[in-house]
Amino acid sequence: MNNTSLPRQFALDIGHAPKASLENFLPGEDLALHSALQGLAKDWELKVSYNAEENPLNQRWIYWWGPEGSGRSHLLNAMGNAAEELGLEHFALNPHEPISWVRLEEKISVLGASSTPSVITVDDVDRLDERLVSSLFRVLNEIQASKAIHIFMTGKAAPSSLQLREDLRTRLGWGLVYQTHLLGDDEKIEALQQAAQARGLVLSPDVLPWLLNRFYRDMPNLMALIDALDAYSLETKRAVTLPLVRELLQPK
Repeated sequence: MNNTSLPRQFALDIGHAPKASLENFLPGEDLALHSALQGLAKDWELKVSYNAEENPLNQRWIYWWGPEGSGRSHLLNAMGNAAEELGLEHFALNPHEPISWVRLEEKISVLGASSTPSVITVDDVDRLDERLVSSLFRVLNEIQASKAIHIFMTGKAAPSSLQLREDLRTRLGWGLVYQTHLLGDDEKIEALQQAAQARGLVLSPDVLPWLLNRFYRDMPNLMALIDALDAYSLETKRAVTLPLVRELLQPK
């Protein structure tokens, strides 16, 4: 099946999908990054307060990169969700909502003086326009001098390979840099099984291998399909078997 069209049933309500978290992420080859993020989230939970000397930049400034479908945005959203659940200030930035950047720049000097952790997440750094690149440059300079601001950023390539201005590319590497990797087929099946279990969804054993052979192979589309199967199973009051999957995927 190609990815040029989706069946009508994908319009089903999937608002009940679990939030991105570190717990529902399968690390695969990304165990070092996953462990580092877990350690930071644990510090937030313990309400650790910092001064600049005991909270060096490379423990609160992380950039990770990898191909589409490698979990880049999941991990970014997981850290933002963890911060919000603990009541920490969180600014979620991306190339499409410039007003969020303005709000952050208005408040960042206050955040920088505080010993209470705050969190900034920046998705798709490689897609920022010139104005937002300049904003990120200013933000990073403020974070360098701060006590407890944490920033997590993602992109499609290592800092040295990004088509961005040199001074920003250099700053992206001031903290820790990790590469995210695509899961192998067995790991994808494990991740999809975990996603199904989190939704209380029981899949017949032949469903996931069939999907990997016939459907999209990237995790965002496969996860979206798990959501659609969950909704369609509830709507039709039928178990998730291959006949139900084929019916869902049948173009209308």
